[in-house]
Amino acid sequence: MQKIEKNEKKKGVTTKQIVFMALMTALSIVLGKFLAINVTEMIRIGLENLPIILVAVTLGPVRAAMVAVVADLLGCVLRGYTINPVVTFGACAFALICGFLFKYIKSPANIARLTIAVIPAHFIASVVIKTIGLASFYLANYNIGFGTLFFIRLTVYALTAVVEIFAVLFLLKSKAINKQIRKMQEGE
Repeated sequence: MQKIEKNEKKKGVTTKQIVFMALMTALSIVLGKFLAINVTEMIRIGLENLPIILVAVTLGPVRAAMVAVVADLLGCVLRGYTINPVVTFGACAFALICGFLFKYIKSPANIARLTIAVIPAHFIASVVIKTIGLASFYLANYNIGFGTLFFIRLTVYALTAVVEIFAVLFLLKSKAINKQIRKMQEGE
């Protein structure tokens, strides 16, 4: 077991990090595909990005992007949705933008760092990129154009971002969670 862990440290990933990423992938699928609230046939409110934000904040943008892509693809397969490469790219972009902004914004307050990381990530990835990916489907099935879909998604993700920011802040304030995150980051 020690030999495996030493090899993983050389690659930059530990067993604890892999387990955390797998857990966050599963949680993202559950929150986004199974526990999401379907307001109408075309409006689904979910917190699938909450676990991705946690990975972005704790392990960085690349690992968060891996979680986002696997969660999107596996979630679509499990729910029977058609895989949309543009939407999957949007999930990846969300993780990368959020992770890079959080990493490089040096603000003493976590709320400012999270806000600066999450809001632009949602706007660029969830609202712009994913809306482009979904536009033809919604136009063909619901006769809803890009502008209307954009406005709906902008509203949904503005509210979702606020909930996610406060949920992540709450989780990061927990001493038990902070202790485990520090251990995972240090490779213990």
